[in-house]
Amino acid sequence: MLIKPAGSLKGEIHIPGDKSISHRSVMFGALADGLTEVTHFLQGADCLSTISCFQKLGIAIENTKDRILIHGKGLHGLRPSASMPDVGNSGTTVRLLSGILAGQPFSSALTGDASIQKRPMKRIITPLREMGADLFAANGNDCAPLTINGSKLHGIDYTSPVASAQVKSCVLLAGLYADGSTSVTEPYLSRNHTERMLASFGADISSHGTTAVIHPNPVLTGQKIDVPGDISSAAYFLAAALLVPNSEVLIHNVGINPTRDGILRAAASMHANITKLNEHTISGEPVCDLLVKSGSLTGTVVEGDLIPALIDEIPILAVMAAFANGTTIIKDAAELKVKESNRINTIVTNLKNMGADVTATEDGMIIQGGKPLHHAVIDSHDDHRIAMSFAVAALCAEGGAEIENAECVNISYPKFYQDLNSLCC
Repeated sequence: MLIKPAGSLKGEIHIPGDKSISHRSVMFGALADGLTEVTHFLQGADCLSTISCFQKLGIAIENTKDRILIHGKGLHGLRPSASMPDVGNSGTTVRLLSGILAGQPFSSALTGDASIQKRPMKRIITPLREMGADLFAANGNDCAPLTINGSKLHGIDYTSPVASAQVKSCVLLAGLYADGSTSVTEPYLSRNHTERMLASFGADISSHGTTAVIHPNPVLTGQKIDVPGDISSAAYFLAAALLVPNSEVLIHNVGINPTRDGILRAAASMHANITKLNEHTISGEPVCDLLVKSGSLTGTVVEGDLIPALIDEIPILAVMAAFANGTTIIKDAAELKVKESNRINTIVTNLKNMGADVTATEDGMIIQGGKPLHHAVIDSHDDHRIAMSFAVAALCAEGGAEIENAECVNISYPKFYQDLNSLCC
């Protein structure tokens, strides 16, 4: 797909529902008693994979035009699947569902696409085995497909070597089926949608610093959930409005959970012109509208506990840094290597191909900003966040850019290109 340079961006946009919250609404609704009704659900391929998996496990789910209706059967209501649930490209689905299935009274297997079958699962296999789970990688490589033989689980106090909401959530969900309390402590606090939403469903869960604790066998009750807009999706329009001259864009209903708002904090350190409007709360999550105006950006340093709060936004942050004045250093982000692609290599290679001055490091990159970018063919590696980030870069590059496998955006934002085009003047 060819993306041409833009003269300016003007207008308003409503972004799709948050991917992380959409996944969890289906999962927790399935484990609750009664009906869970979800509005503004993200109709992306990853979240549809979650629906499909739970339908195979015996949960009736209605995907209507206006809402998702999950007819929950309670904590012990799942049933063995007649065919292997397929998580597609969704790391959230495979990791969180593994935690749930580890405590069931039946055996299961999970598979996914070629990308999922290369992503590391040892990070969940290790703590689940500590809890007494019987699971293994079918191919002996610590990757999917996974075979999970349901077992009696024990509560543990787990110290995770990585700040990962997927690892944390996997262990906490297994803790629902354990014989005692389970805690997870992270080096930095990762996104906390699981803790917030499980509490709203009635789980006995608490958080203290970087430790979350859950107690087993709660009675979960179906809820009404209005999913806020995904800040990860908003980030592309935020960056585009900052970078394309003479632009002003209002982005509605953006989730600004403090464990997810790292892109806003990083942008502020780059002297971005962003104003929060209409701050309020939806289904226990803080949201606002973002008014974004173009202007000159400066380099910054992104590291430490900020990384988990913007790990998915680092590709678009790197694009912003390429156009900023001065040097941007991104470090402590080795997690980028095990995403849909090795995002350190993918970001650096594509930026270099467009003429940027960027150097990969072991856990991030160094970007000398301000060098004009030019047309290039962008290899997305079927990574939705790479495709969307470099579509934004194309808006400001001489001759634009051609995105290969551009349709991979369907994973999280099926209407991305239409929405981006609607703002171009």
